Amino acid sequence: MRIAITGGTGFVGTHITRHFVHQGHEVYVLTRNPDKHPNTDQVKYVGWLKDEFKPEEELPPLDGIVNLAGENLNSSRWTEETKRSIMNSRIEATEAVLDLIKTMEHPPGVLVNASAVGFYGTSRSETFTEETTTPGDDFLANVVTEWEKRAEQATDYNVRTVYLRFGVILGEEGALPKMALPYKMMAGGPVGDGEQWMSWIHIQDIVGMVDFALNNENVSGPMNATAPEPKRNKELGQTIGKVLNRPHWLPVPSLALKGALGEMSILLLQGQYVYPQKALDLGYEFKYATLEPALRDILCD
Repeated sequence: MRIAITGGTGFVGTHITRHFVHQGHEVYVLTRNPDKHPNTDQVKYVGWLKDEFKPEEELPPLDGIVNLAGENLNSSRWTEETKRSIMNSRIEATEAVLDLIKTMEHPPGVLVNASAVGFYGTSRSETFTEETTTPGDDFLANVVTEWEKRAEQATDYNVRTVYLRFGVILGEEGALPKMALPYKMMAGGPVGDGEQWMSWIHIQDIVGMVDFALNNENVSGPMNATAPEPKRNKELGQTIGKVLNRPHWLPVPSLALKGALGEMSILLLQGQYVYPQKALDLGYEFKYATLEPALRDILCD
């Protein structure tokens, strides 16, 4: 297969690129800074989002596109300017992917567009599956809704389109090192009251689901990229403590987080129980369906 990946130099994109290279596919990483990355026999870094980008010269016919591009949600406090940047980065990248598809004489068969469980809003009592069609009413839900609306336009060009709604991705980068650090310092504990749900997924299952979505003709529309065993924050923390052989005892007060992070504290203090119904119904087999083995693989490696 020939696969183009936007956002391919980041944490998730690097894992996905490595996976497809290992499988013998050709990968075209669309990036603003191609000169920073050496090409190989299977991976070509292509300058993108620039006026001089000429897809008809720099890209072959593609079998699929994976769109991961977008500004990090937790890179800084959510000012109004930051929120606009978070929204615009996803919209602009997805519209650029659509422009790319429009220029192709033979459009790719599938677009796998990153999305997020933030679509559902937050709740401590509801279970969300792909059958839940009403989005939440907070900032993240609005971002995801607009993001998916743009990606849906690819279907106008007969491109099968999947919105892969990522949960909290556990890996050697991303959220887990920050969550594990207090435990390593003997200061771990629940965040807030610890009752908020966390719908998590191991990085290897993110890779597996992207592969599954690309290759399974029955996958279209939203698909939850979460493990089938969400955990409350306090249970997650207790499991991190168990894996690291550290105590789980020192809570982080909600007021302190709200004061330090403002609206961005929703990422830590709120959550949602998201179940991967579509993936399971279609036969996806999780490498890490339960939390403790997932954490041991990452933290004890």
